[in-house]
Amino acid sequence: MSVQLERNVHIEYGDPARTAGISVFSPEFDDHYFYDGDDLGFRYSRERTKFRLWAPTATEAFVVLYRTWDGRSDRIIAMEESVQGTWTVSIEEDLNGYLYTYLVRIGDQWNEAADPYATAVAVNGDRAAIIDLAQTDPDRWTADKPVFGKATDAIIYEAHIRDFSIHPASGITHKGKYLGLTEKGTRGPQGIKTGLDHIVDMGVTHVQLLPFYDYSTQSVDETRLDVPQYNWGYDPKNYNAPEGSYATDPYTPKTRIRELKQLIQTLHDEGLRVIMDVVYNHVYDGYVVNFTKLVPGYYLRYNDRREFSNGSGCGNDVASERKMMSKFIVESVVHWATEYHIDGFRFDLMGLLDTATMNEIRHRLDMIDPSILTIGEGWIMETELPSHRRANQLQAGEMKGIGFFNDVIRDGLRGHVFEARDRGFVSGGEGREHVVKIGVTACIPYDDWIKGFAHEPSQTVNYAECHDNHTLWDKILVSVDGEENELRRQMHRLASSIVLTSQGISFLHAGQEFCRTKYGFENSYNLPDEVNRVDWERCAEYQEDVQYMKDLIKLRKEHPAFRLETAELIRQHLVFEASPGRTVAYTLRNHAGGDSAQHLYVLYNARQDLVSVDLPDLGDWKVLHGSETVRHISENKLEVQGIGMIVLAVTG
Repeated sequence: MSVQLERNVHIEYGDPARTAGISVFSPEFDDHYFYDGDDLGFRYSRERTKFRLWAPTATEAFVVLYRTWDGRSDRIIAMEESVQGTWTVSIEEDLNGYLYTYLVRIGDQWNEAADPYATAVAVNGDRAAIIDLAQTDPDRWTADKPVFGKATDAIIYEAHIRDFSIHPASGITHKGKYLGLTEKGTRGPQGIKTGLDHIVDMGVTHVQLLPFYDYSTQSVDETRLDVPQYNWGYDPKNYNAPEGSYATDPYTPKTRIRELKQLIQTLHDEGLRVIMDVVYNHVYDGYVVNFTKLVPGYYLRYNDRREFSNGSGCGNDVASERKMMSKFIVESVVHWATEYHIDGFRFDLMGLLDTATMNEIRHRLDMIDPSILTIGEGWIMETELPSHRRANQLQAGEMKGIGFFNDVIRDGLRGHVFEARDRGFVSGGEGREHVVKIGVTACIPYDDWIKGFAHEPSQTVNYAECHDNHTLWDKILVSVDGEENELRRQMHRLASSIVLTSQGISFLHAGQEFCRTKYGFENSYNLPDEVNRVDWERCAEYQEDVQYMKDLIKLRKEHPAFRLETAELIRQHLVFEASPGRTVAYTLRNHAGGDSAQHLYVLYNARQDLVSVDLPDLGDWKVLHGSETVRHISENKLEVQGIGMIVLAVTG
């Protein structure tokens, strides 16, 4: 059985007689060939290395050993058929340092592929590496993690490994590398802190790193790092091994692993937890990826015409609902959580995955460490999977302990993300007060009018910008014409203020603290460093804005009223107050969340003219934040002028 697919790539699905007439596309295939063992891939010891491959449609299977990443094979060893469509072989010698692939015959076609379960790879990831992972641990490697409480305490800072250090003025030696984020004491223009010291100084709790598993050579060729290349890395090749372009030596498999562990350990030592950006919804190329070579037709979704489903927009969707694919994803996440001590996972296009797989991931992580975060893009997208099984915002009620990025507050603050000139609440948009209120309450069912997708605040990730789309600054520039820079900075600060005082999980994009610009480029995934890099010269220029962000983070951390743990607590303590158009006001009452303040009053003001609001008669109000815009305050009246956030407190 074979087909000719798009791009004129011939894919042989094998002889149906091989699988007793059960099609690789049918649900019965899962029932018949699901393998529940924990030994797929290889198990190394000095005495022997055992291999187990899942390839039910293959009629022959071999392990191919190599000495080098680009040399001819050293040996080809036949594998024996075993249970549930697996193949095994044990080689009785020390293979430490060898590279290997699998060679399978599917019908009349021979396919060679790296092991999907590979935990180490050679340069460019075409051959897996046999190593003892214990030998990759850095000199200091401990499972101890920074103390962390509930999910709503998280303040996440998203960064790209290369971006953060590559700028000529970063003061960092290992520019663009894992080790760049381990360097302490680095300084930039005007002596400002850069790199790791800058992040620590910000006061965030988590660093979320864009993909650092091994991604496609079509994006970054690890053998040509002397020429300019750039990519975000959303094109998976080897899910369980680190990317080599961030290592000081991409040719030596152990180096990239050890240096990544050094990075994680350093962040932990500095009180920062690490979130890994993972992309299990699609692969870099559905035709030639290892999965397709080894079991064609199984791991990806197809429509009725045997064409790839393409909800991802990347040419294919992973079939997470199939038992062996779901097993792979779950075990991959567990691998990163245990071997690398990862503290959280951000799932790219999570809405294309299935709810059962995501819930199993959450279950397995709870067994390891309940404080590990799971967040994702729960966008409502089309794919060849029944809608009720998609892990999107509509299914939040079935996905406890999993957070969803909040596009409600994002678009409410800045304007619609796909309509460049559309204005949001902070930039002069009319009628946005209601969506801001939905965002402030973490999209929970607050009342019959104010409600969103979430059931609990831990299911909402509030943000105004991320690596995707225009930065907040660029969005304001393109949508607000003819205004002074200072006014735009006020708008920018207000958006960040709302993110950091809303209920739920807070999320910031690296450089948001100094009005990061990508010069108007909306999708910079493969654009040069000059567009994507963190600009430390701009950071020095915008130090007032950096300090403002630090003050916001400090405010959130000092007041648990802004990070209530349950929907019931939000409904109990948060009260919206009367205020004019283009403003939103609310109080957090009665020591909400155990707050030291008896009551807090928050006003988001997107107006430039003089605004007067009545204060609730709850005590003696004092200004806690935003004094620069306060014109008058008494026990029952507040007058402010200028775009910004004001926070008052009664400290009785």
